[in-house]
Amino acid sequence: MNDITFYQRFEADILAGRKTITIRDKSESHFKAGDILRVGRFEDNQYFCTVEVLSVSPITLDELTEQHAKQENMGLDELKEVIRSIYPSEGLLYVVTFGLIEGKYENLQ
Repeated sequence: MNDITFYQRFEADILAGRKTITIRDKSESHFKAGDILRVGRFEDNQYFCTVEVLSVSPITLDELTEQHAKQENMGLDELKEVIRSIYPSEGLLYVVTFGLIEGKYENLQ
């Protein structure tokens, strides 16, 4: 069983270390620094890596910066659009920063 899922389109970026945060709503704000999470694909729940939570901090859409976008491996406008499509009515969100511990694919570039 996986602890957290990501859309399949983010899998390669996570495995390559290009995506190091995820922005979630309150239902996934319970993670804490030091938690070790099994990560799966949202579409089929297939496990693809293990990450360690480094931090969890509250944020609003307006507080998102270019740095957040870089950590998501996308532009700021694209990030805000993606967040709005996933959480259209959420005011308060949570930035979960994570580090890759073990990936399904070794030495992925």
